[in-house]
Amino acid sequence: MKHYVLVHGGCHGAWCWYKVKPMLEHSGHHVTVLDLTASGVNMSRVEDIQTLEDYAKPLLEVLESFGSDDKVILVAHSLGGIPAALAADIFPSKISVAVFVTSFMPDTTNPPSYVFEKYIGSITEEERMDLELGSYGTNEHPLMTAFLGPNYLKNMYLLSPIEDYELAKMMMRVAPAITSNLTGTKRLTEQGYGSISRVYIVCGEDKGISVDFQRWMIENSPVKEVMEIKDADHMPMFSKPHELCDRLLKIADKYA
Repeated sequence: MKHYVLVHGGCHGAWCWYKVKPMLEHSGHHVTVLDLTASGVNMSRVEDIQTLEDYAKPLLEVLESFGSDDKVILVAHSLGGIPAALAADIFPSKISVAVFVTSFMPDTTNPPSYVFEKYIGSITEEERMDLELGSYGTNEHPLMTAFLGPNYLKNMYLLSPIEDYELAKMMMRVAPAITSNLTGTKRLTEQGYGSISRVYIVCGEDKGISVDFQRWMIENSPVKEVMEIKDADHMPMFSKPHELCDRLLKIADKYA
């Protein structure tokens, strides 16, 4: 029996794994899902998040609670890749493999915010649609929020069942945008994050994070293996849950 820890993306919550969790459990594995700070049913407010550690706190607490011999398969989706990378940097001995599912994936050369800031800087006003960027914090420490409007969200759920898109519209929450003011300029370490095995799952019909940008992140920080789900949109847990589960089981067999 392997143990998966599933980390959701920005503005989402643990609820987005509702199809994949029982599939993995039916295959005989243990699965932990969690809400990051101010996400899902976590009662914190986005204003409570002043650092990347604050955002990742529920994940860090889960990993800290495991015994020294427990190793997990850490699976991160979308914006969840950055708090997951921080967790891997802090607890490398507790992670057998980190899986980035069409996810922002930091390197060990730049601050953790680098990939997100590069992405935000690369999309046009037209592509941004109703992705709303707001602000909080202070003049000395300005921070940014992100919220996925229904049009941008529809692009992310392009091939997903309409019921899941409607669920997402009801469940969206404002999330922290992972900028350098949130993460600081300290890099993730080679001894921590850089020492773990990483696998990237590319989603071939992704309109949330383009395939070109996914491939650029893989070139920027090479991984052990790249898998692809050709007909998946940005939300493969909804559009291709069986195929995603199949990839995660293969990764467990090979790396965990």
